[in-house]
Amino acid sequence: MVSITEKTLQDLQFPTVLETISSICNTDIGKEKALQIVPFKDKESLMDALLQTSEYLSSFQNNNAIPNHGFENISNELKFLAIEDSFLETNAFKKIATISETVNILLQYFRKFNDYYPALHTKSAQVELTKEIIRLIEEIVDKYGEIKDNASPQLLETRREMNSVRGKVNQSFGVALTQYNALGYLDEIKESFVQNRRVLAVLAMYRRKVKGSIMGSSKTGSIAYIEPEATLKYSRELSNLEYEEKEEITRILKQLSQNIRPFLPLLHQYQEFLSDIDVIAAKAKYASRINGILPTITDERRLYFRDAYHPILYLNNKQKNEITHPQTFELTQNNRIIVISGPNAGGKTISLKSVGLLQLMLQSGMLIPVHERSETFLFDRILTDIGDNQSIENHLSTYSYRLKNMNYFLKKCNKKTLFLIDEFGTGSDPELGGALAEIFLEEFYHREAFGIITTHYSNLKILANELPFATNANMLFDEKSLEPMYKLVLGQAGSSFTFEVAQKNGIPYGLINRAKKKIEIGKVRFDKTIATLQKERSKLEKTSVTLKEEESKAREESKKMETINSKIKQKLESYQELYDSNQKTIYIGHKIEDIAEKYFNNKNKKDLIGEFLKIVEIENSKRKKASAKEQLAKEVQKKEIIKEVTVQVDEIRKEKKEKKIKAATVIEKPKPVLKVGDRVRMNDGKAVGSIDKIEKNKAVVNYGVFTSTVSLDKLEFVEAKKN
Repeated sequence: MVSITEKTLQDLQFPTVLETISSICNTDIGKEKALQIVPFKDKESLMDALLQTSEYLSSFQNNNAIPNHGFENISNELKFLAIEDSFLETNAFKKIATISETVNILLQYFRKFNDYYPALHTKSAQVELTKEIIRLIEEIVDKYGEIKDNASPQLLETRREMNSVRGKVNQSFGVALTQYNALGYLDEIKESFVQNRRVLAVLAMYRRKVKGSIMGSSKTGSIAYIEPEATLKYSRELSNLEYEEKEEITRILKQLSQNIRPFLPLLHQYQEFLSDIDVIAAKAKYASRINGILPTITDERRLYFRDAYHPILYLNNKQKNEITHPQTFELTQNNRIIVISGPNAGGKTISLKSVGLLQLMLQSGMLIPVHERSETFLFDRILTDIGDNQSIENHLSTYSYRLKNMNYFLKKCNKKTLFLIDEFGTGSDPELGGALAEIFLEEFYHREAFGIITTHYSNLKILANELPFATNANMLFDEKSLEPMYKLVLGQAGSSFTFEVAQKNGIPYGLINRAKKKIEIGKVRFDKTIATLQKERSKLEKTSVTLKEEESKAREESKKMETINSKIKQKLESYQELYDSNQKTIYIGHKIEDIAEKYFNNKNKKDLIGEFLKIVEIENSKRKKASAKEQLAKEVQKKEIIKEVTVQVDEIRKEKKEKKIKAATVIEKPKPVLKVGDRVRMNDGKAVGSIDKIEKNKAVVNYGVFTSTVSLDKLEFVEAKKN
């Protein structure tokens, strides 16, 4: 049973990896799931997750790209649908149909290419493929999210009558408009809409000469809005038919909701499936960034990470165009513990963290940046003691806290444990603390646990040399420049280069000699011997330059291939953008074609203009959403420009800003609260309509020929509802 504590996850910076993966997810549910990733409890589930991620990663390199799996969250719609006798609106059904279609496409795809993606096919096979949900919705709702005319015989008949009556209204209104316009009774705008009715814009001085019902007047009182007497009868008839249409649509939506309700558990499963695929895709994209692979998972007690990279460090250095040095680690039954020594800032802690983080990522279903011949087995526990361990909450010193931690290690440590301890034994008297650390190390050794520790203590280096199944290791240092080489070498302890580093930093040679006399001669000789051995090893390293030059040539060829791959990816992205643009154009074209067909049938120009206005409003709202991110970027850029301008320009802008604030304070009036029945117009429009319904921050505005859903803050009050 795998048990890994929150402390271990934090010590190894696992949440940082999760945050990166979460940012790659496309959906909100996927982002939340990515942040909740933890190591798997059983091997079977882990292997499924690893194979699914590996298969998705392979799709980036072959011609069988996995279809889009993005979706709109339908959690609220499903909660509402679960309430008996409730019913959803048409846009909710459109979302449900879309998510059903997306799932069906994926299920069919994984069935077709099950040879390429066996693990993903197994996962998808657990989800039912059905077209019944889409069929039920498409019988009622068209591709634009509107109720179809033939959704029911009653609705079809009602809408036919409405079209007929609208024709009569427009005809009678047109006669009156021509008549009174010729007499010069009308204002320049000629007509408008009031309370969902088409009215004449009559100059106030002629209002008694125009026969009809006065529906209101302009703010200044210069215009009277009059519905001609000839259209009154037809307008009332149209209102009755609109009410009947609304009632029939409600009945249809209730029936459709009732028909979809049995599919509620399946729709929950659909959303879970798509969000899981979103997380798998994000893990695959992350693996692509860090060159992650799936190493061999073995039952043999062996951890072998060849050419391993710390993923967080690798991505940070990649962003800065800096080199990240790979390390190779091997732990086996006959080499269970590695004691890493050497000077500070040589990369000991990063090496330690690399092993822990890579093992943790692998056991959480992620691919890791190692050589393809790497292999490892699965640990039940990963125990860590890394970083500043002073416990402020418990008022414990660093050493007391570390002892408490070691006590926990002693309780939990066994042959299925990986322990990682940084600066082992520090925090107390070097002699006493070193002796206690030596006893702890012996205990972990006898329990056959795997572990890596870093230390400066000579007694721990000696112990590692004496124990048959433990080994020393050191981080190479250049003996001339005393700069770290970031290379881990197994089989030899590392010198701390204490006196060499002190001499390099300008400490007088006489003082260094006095310091050497203060400590045991044997210890100095031991440290000196280690330093000499390291220098010899460094010389041997230089003899392998020729071989590395050949390796660098191979890497250059690899980089060229990477450049070609990146260009291909860019082309694919540009093709995708072009495809999306074409799809949008086709969508608008279909809409215009439908409108043109309607106009061809009824020759109604007002309907034609109304439908065009509706399309423009919808597209504008989409553009506003799409440009939200660009707007944020522009704001950041503006702030940077403001910092660079001169003090004089700043003062001028402040004065202008103060004037604008004063002007705004004088002009601004309290905005009236809009109610159902009030007559309103868009802030940037002339057409006046009446509010039919208010829901949350939006209002349904009726302009007579059509209705439109508009945000309340975009509406301008014209006149209150007449009782």
